[in-house]
Amino acid sequence: MLIQENLQLAISNLGIESLNLIQEEALISIQNEAETLLLAPTGSGKTLAFLLPILTKLNHDNKKIQVLILTPSRELAIQIEQVWKKMATGFRVNVCYGGHNMAVEIQNMAEPPALLIGTPGRIADHITRRTFDLTSIHTLVLDEFDKSLTLGFHDQMSYITRNLRKLKSKVLVSATAQVKIPEFAGIMNPRVLDFTTTFEDVSQLKIFTVMSESKDKIDCLFNLVCDLGAVSTIIFCNHREAVERTSSLLWEMGVENAFFHGGMEQIDREKTLIQFRNGSTNFLVASDLAARGLDITAVKNIIHYHLPHKNEDFVHRNGRTARMNAEGSAYIILHAEEKVPDYLNGKWDEYLPQPSATPPKRSLWTTIYIGGGKKDKISKGDVVGFLAKVGNLTKDDIGVIELLDFMTFATVKKAQLKTLLPIIQQAKLKGNKYKIQETALNR
Repeated sequence: MLIQENLQLAISNLGIESLNLIQEEALISIQNEAETLLLAPTGSGKTLAFLLPILTKLNHDNKKIQVLILTPSRELAIQIEQVWKKMATGFRVNVCYGGHNMAVEIQNMAEPPALLIGTPGRIADHITRRTFDLTSIHTLVLDEFDKSLTLGFHDQMSYITRNLRKLKSKVLVSATAQVKIPEFAGIMNPRVLDFTTTFEDVSQLKIFTVMSESKDKIDCLFNLVCDLGAVSTIIFCNHREAVERTSSLLWEMGVENAFFHGGMEQIDREKTLIQFRNGSTNFLVASDLAARGLDITAVKNIIHYHLPHKNEDFVHRNGRTARMNAEGSAYIILHAEEKVPDYLNGKWDEYLPQPSATPPKRSLWTTIYIGGGKKDKISKGDVVGFLAKVGNLTKDDIGVIELLDFMTFATVKKAQLKTLLPIIQQAKLKGNKYKIQETALNR
C-alpha cells in the first residue's frame, strides 16, 4: 500500500493526471521482470516510464547506492536528475559527468544517494577511484544505450557492468527500434516493450519541404524563420563549423539566436540550453547533439538546414517537437540539385515562406547569472524574493529560475535590466555578496 501511495504522490508532484500506455506497461514489466528492453521514440515519456518502477524498488533503510543509470550525454543525465527531483520522492540523487567538478562529486558520495546517474566515462572513473560502494546496486538502467555505443563508450560500459555483481534488474532503453543488445549487458531473455510504431502513428508532427533557389541556403533559411516568427525553433546543421557559421550569418541578418554543439565547454552548453529553455532566445542553431536527451519542452519547429546522413538522426531531430501529443512542424530545406538521402522517401507538401526583410521579433527576456547555487543553500524562492524585494521587480518581470551547484540563472524582462543590475550587484543574497551579471547569448 505504501509503494502505491509513493507512486501516486510522485505522479501528482509531476502534475500528471494519468500515465500513458508506455508508462503503464513499463511499470509492470520493470517491477516484475529481471530484464526489460524498452523501445520508444523521443518525447513519449520513457524517462518517467523507468523512473516510476525504480521508485518502487528503493528501500529507505538502505543508505547506499541502490540504482545506477548510465546515459550517453551530460545533458540527458541532468534531465533525468531534474525529473527525479520533481517527483519529490525523498530519495537522494546525484549526477556525475565529465566537465563536472570531480572533487564535488566525490564529496557528494560521502552521503551516498539512492539513485546515481552518470555518463559511462565518469562513472568508470569513479569505480576505478573506488569513491562509492557498488555492493548495494541492484538495478542498472542503460538509457539510450545504442547512442552510448555509437559515441565509443563500449569499454567503459563493459567495465562498469563487470563490477556490478549484485544486480537483480536490468533495464535497457532506446529511442530506436531493431537495436542490437551488447554482449556485456548479459541480457538473456528480456521482456521487450516496443512502442516505436505505436507512438509514430499518433504523432502530431507535420513535415514540409522548402525549396532554396541557391545552393547556399542561408537566404531561404532567413525567409523561413521570418515567416515562422518568434517561436521556439531548432535549426539543425551537420557539423560544428556549420553550426557556428549559420548562427553568425543569422545574427548578421538580424535574427537573434544561440548555437549549441559538442565542441563547446560544458558550462557554455548548459548556459545555452538554459537560455533557449527560458525564452531568452527563440532560435537555437545546433548539431545532432541536440537531437536526443535534452530537457527542452514546447519546441514548435524543427528546421533541417542540412539533412543528416542517417534516417535514425532524422527521426531523433524531428522528435524534439510534437512531443506528448503536442503539435509541431519540421521543415526540410532543399536545393534542386541537392543529393537527397535514400531514407527521405516521404511525399510531403511544399511550404512556401512569404518573402520578408523583417527579422522575427527579439525576445523580451534575458538571463542573469548569479555566482551562487544549490551548494550555497540558495533556493528558487530566495532568488525570486531577492529580485522582487531588492530589485523591485514584479512577478511578471521574473521568469524561469534554474539552480546549478554553484551558480544560478534567472530570467528577467530585458526592459528592467538597466535599472535592475546596479541595484542587485551591490546587494547581498542570503547574507552573501555574489557576482551578478547578464548572460549574453553566444555568437
